Parts: sequence; C-alpha cells; structure tokens
Amino acid sequence: MPRTAKISRKTGETDITVTLNIDGEGKSSIDTGIGFFDHMLTALSKHSGMDLDITCKGDLYVDGHHSVEDVGIALGKAFAEAIGDKAGIVRFGNARCPLDEALGDAVVDISGRPFLVFECDFTAEKIGELDTQLVEEFFRAFAMNALITLHVKCLYGVNDHHKAEAMFKSCAKALKIATAIDPSLNGAIASTKGVL
Repeated sequence: MPRTAKISRKTGETDITVTLNIDGEGKSSIDTGIGFFDHMLTALSKHSGMDLDITCKGDLYVDGHHSVEDVGIALGKAFAEAIGDKAGIVRFGNARCPLDEALGDAVVDISGRPFLVFECDFTAEKIGELDTQLVEEFFRAFAMNALITLHVKCLYGVNDHHKAEAMFKSCAKALKIATAIDPSLNGAIASTKGVL
C-alpha cells in the first residue's frame, strides 16, 4: 500500500495544501511565503526521503505564526494518515546531525501518543523572515498532529541558522529510520500492546 496523503486546511488565517509520500525520493516543492521556513521544510523532505508538496497562503501581514503553526498541523495530519496502522514499521528513530559548529539531536517514537520536548537557545529574534520562537511551534504542531513523541534539541551551537537546520535535519533522519519497514516484524506492530 502506498503511504501517501493529501491534506487541505483552510481557515480565516491560512489556506494550506500538503501532499506527502513517505516512500518518496526526498523531492519537494515548498511555498509558504517565508523563505527560511521553506528552506527548513526542503531539508526535512530531502533528508527524510519523503516527497513533500506544500503551499501556504497565510496572513503574513500579521506575522508568520499562523502560517508556521498551521503548516505543522497540516503536515502532521498528512503524516498520521500516510503512516496508517503502523504495521511493520521500525517505530523508533534517533539521529544527530551537525551543521558546522551546531549539533542537532532528534528522537522519534511513532507511538500514537503525541508529545514534544524541545530545547534550543536561540540568540536572535529572527532567521531571515522566520521568528526563531516559531521553530518550536512548528515542531509542536507537527508532533501533536502526527501523533508522535518527538524530542528535538540543539545540543550546542552559535549560529542560529545552523542550530535550526541541524534540528530539522536530525528530525528528518530520525523519521526516515522510524518509518522504515522492519522485515523481521513480518507486518506486525512493534508494541507489546499489539497496537499503536
């Protein structure tokens, strides 16, 4: 079964369409109106191997908050739909990725129990046009709607661009590991409960 999903979400603040293929080639077409956020979502696609098409028309005249959070919500919902009943998946994934002086760390459990632990000390208010505080908001919205447990942090770093990118790449690699099919499970669920 193809692990794909398409989600459309329209509110008074944003109009979003997300198409996701977990078993893709890391190809993406991203347009949120926030350049650095597009860069991070492109990295998420490339390093997870997921194909992502995301368009967002948001109320950027207010600020980027609604667009970033709502993209996280829509992407999370698409992921939850695409992963389906989670039969045969590895379930857990962890990865550390450096970007020059910064080191990102991410641990994922595709558990059906949403939770986020986020740790990063940004020093600037913005990276390009992205408010740095919205990095956490994206990961929270994604984790809650993807129904995953996600611990993501920047262990150290100086440059805020590097810190954010190291975390996005780490999350991508952890997701790639966790969504992979484990042949030894023979299609079973990786849980003592028998369900996730």
